[in-house]
Amino acid sequence: MLGVIVFAHGSRDPLWRLPVEAVAQQIARSDPAARVSCAYLELCEPDIDTAAAGLIAQGATHLRVLPLFFGMGKHAREDLPVLMQGLRQTHPAVRFEQLPAAGEDPRLTALLAQIALEATP
Repeated sequence: MLGVIVFAHGSRDPLWRLPVEAVAQQIARSDPAARVSCAYLELCEPDIDTAAAGLIAQGATHLRVLPLFFGMGKHAREDLPVLMQGLRQTHPAVRFEQLPAAGEDPRLTALLAQIALEATP
């Protein structure tokens, strides 16, 4: 069973989390069979270990991590791979997959350009 972790930096501001949670909700609506959780690097909960453990407890055997970062900065390039290695060691029977940072996807770049050029209502 597929599990998806929407991984973001984190913030003390509870409103900051709303778009992250919206992505997770859209994933769940798009594939009701998938298990989905948000996880944060710092400043709010759950962390990636807690999110992964929860999804595994729900039966996930393949966890895909979507880093909601615009570019491959230090967190996506250095911090997340270390966390992923820890997950693999803690849960050796689970397949873990780290997706590229969301901003690295040319579809997102095209969508942002489209949004910028559309007339507002």
